[in-house]
Amino acid sequence: MCGFEIVDLFAGPGGLDVAAHCLGIPVTGIELDDDACATRAAFAEAKDGDGPRMITKPGDVRDFDPLDYKTANVLAAGPPCQTFSVAGKGTGRRNLDQVTAFIRRMAEEEDVTKELDDLADVRTGLVLEPLKWVLARKNNNPFEVVILEQVPAVLPVWKEMVAVLEKLDYHADAQILYTEDYGVPQTRKRAVLIARKKGGVNFPESTHQRYRKGHPPVAAKDHPKKLAPWVSMGEVLKRGSFTIVSNYGSGRDPKNRGRRDHTKPAFTVTGKVGRNKIIGPDGRDLGRLDEREAGLLQTFPRDYPWRGKDVQQQIGNAIPPLLAAHILITALGLPARRRGAVLGYNGF
Repeated sequence: MCGFEIVDLFAGPGGLDVAAHCLGIPVTGIELDDDACATRAAFAEAKDGDGPRMITKPGDVRDFDPLDYKTANVLAAGPPCQTFSVAGKGTGRRNLDQVTAFIRRMAEEEDVTKELDDLADVRTGLVLEPLKWVLARKNNNPFEVVILEQVPAVLPVWKEMVAVLEKLDYHADAQILYTEDYGVPQTRKRAVLIARKKGGVNFPESTHQRYRKGHPPVAAKDHPKKLAPWVSMGEVLKRGSFTIVSNYGSGRDPKNRGRRDHTKPAFTVTGKVGRNKIIGPDGRDLGRLDEREAGLLQTFPRDYPWRGKDVQQQIGNAIPPLLAAHILITALGLPARRRGAVLGYNGF
């Protein structure tokens, strides 16, 4: 054991848990969706007796008391992103000023629960639940480490929380991370907040080259920082030569579907990943990505036990386990001797 225990809000199907399991860290995940809970339970059952415990608490995060999780010294959360995501209607983005104002009021110990419940889309207010948990324990067994992850549009919210956390004697910062920088075979940007009671805050160093359209990767020995080439879809899916045609338009033109061939990372894996077309070199339709393949692009293990309905939505909502591993290792300051096995992990 490494001395850490995580309580994970909005835990989803277990993206963080795969990483925590590799690191030997027990996790209690709170999750509302029945299907995601079923997936988590299947993973926990498969790993029963092999590594740290993984517990799932089904239900609404708002109905749980932070003081009931006294042994958890790490708070992690990936709140629902639909109202902030560029793929959604953007309600949360339009309400950023209102949400950041709520943060300042919460820091002054105002009860804003009723106002959050009255928002046009209550999911927007869920991004503030992690702060409620921090504030509830600020004078009673405070969390040693806080890790929050969301879509890039939420960075202003995280920055506002950083200011509050610093007043609570945390060292805190928030940055945008690119998943392909860490060996994830897709381009996906995430806003990540890390706060620590002891020691400064660092973010994981890149291990792979960033994808840039029109700029092929170079061999690690030729890269200025000796970074490995990005991990491509072809390396993971092993389908031979193919091209992915995105379900989303590019350049704000819905008819201009983005295209990437097998030598490149995938587009961001969303809950609609199954709508992406796969085209062979001869133009032949090769079908769609199945659940296992979509999971692989997120770095879930090949045999991950997906359960329930709308598995693609579960996959798209999850944090890639490999990215989570990098974040946990750095945020928790785990010793170098424990890094090798985890950073060698992949779901392929």
